[in-house]
Amino acid sequence: MSDQPAVEAVDTAVYTVPTDAPEADGTLAWERTTLVLVTARCASTTGLGYTYAPAATAHVVRELLADTVTGLPAFDVPRANERMCRAARNAGLPGVAAQAISAVDIALWDLKARLLALPLVRLLGAARDDVPVYGSGAFTTYDDGRQDRQLRGWTEEQGIPRVKIKIGESWGAREARDLERVARARASIGDAAELYVDANGAYTGGQAVRTAHGLAEEGVTWFEEPVSSDHLGTLADLRGRLPMDVTAGEYGYTLPYFEHMLAARAVDCLQADVTRCGGITVWLRAAALAHARGIDISGHCAPHAHAQVAAAVPNLRHLEWFHDHVRIERLLFDGALDPGGGSIVPGADGAPGLGLSLAEKRAEPYRVQ
Repeated sequence: MSDQPAVEAVDTAVYTVPTDAPEADGTLAWERTTLVLVTARCASTTGLGYTYAPAATAHVVRELLADTVTGLPAFDVPRANERMCRAARNAGLPGVAAQAISAVDIALWDLKARLLALPLVRLLGAARDDVPVYGSGAFTTYDDGRQDRQLRGWTEEQGIPRVKIKIGESWGAREARDLERVARARASIGDAAELYVDANGAYTGGQAVRTAHGLAEEGVTWFEEPVSSDHLGTLADLRGRLPMDVTAGEYGYTLPYFEHMLAARAVDCLQADVTRCGGITVWLRAAALAHARGIDISGHCAPHAHAQVAAAVPNLRHLEWFHDHVRIERLLFDGALDPGGGSIVPGADGAPGLGLSLAEKRAEPYRVQ
């Protein structure tokens, strides 16, 4: 251990970026998004990681996690991850603590790859050269024109052949408008592109079944969180009854969460968020659990935090090219990837680690801590 470079410091910064229009899904509305940035330093090399979470997440990093990993060998990221999980025991691991651990874990993997002068995907070992993406946004607050422009931007301008819109408006109280928006989405993207929907847990089981008939008529192949992912039995029942794939998992903060979801046979494709689940260390384990059951995994949001690790697993289906986060990551970082043609190619330019660097001048106006 003593011959290895050690983590010397862990620091945080917090940035809040207003949305470019009011945004909402079936169960939440927002007008700004906060990104908590973590940096891990070893001599002159710095790795970065981040999560989309409340500013209090940075306090958790400083108070619970920074001292826990400082001094550890920079190459031993799983050791650091385990120590952080133990340190967060009394704070309650799911939620903000897990998001804090995720950001530090990502920063440590980025640091390790940078110390070795490798793109992270080369350090992990690639299972594929490119990562398919799907355009995601089309919020329930969008009017018809804005939704149409966004969908056509993905399919016609960028050549992304799969898109997702939000439904379940007002906790499922506007089923008719949901179906109208889905029909308009199909008209915008044509028959060739795949169409997905995300209800964010807004519906009851009965609503999901009723709505699914209209969704099937428009060729929807992906029904994300038709009901809350807390109700695995209902999800599993819907999976057996609906003609499209039932998916969930974005609120997984621990590895056992994913095992419970898979054991319940609740999803056709497991979603996991590297900025929530415990970082790259745990995301890889979740992918392995799914692979053992013949289930694909899809990266939820934060596309540039996922890109390199997504290319390292054989059972990847795709990565969410989420409007809000794409916009923020292009604003705050240099090194953003191009989804033209429907996929990204992480590590192609040879840049070490995640391939990102903080664009300090662009980022500074949005810094709040």
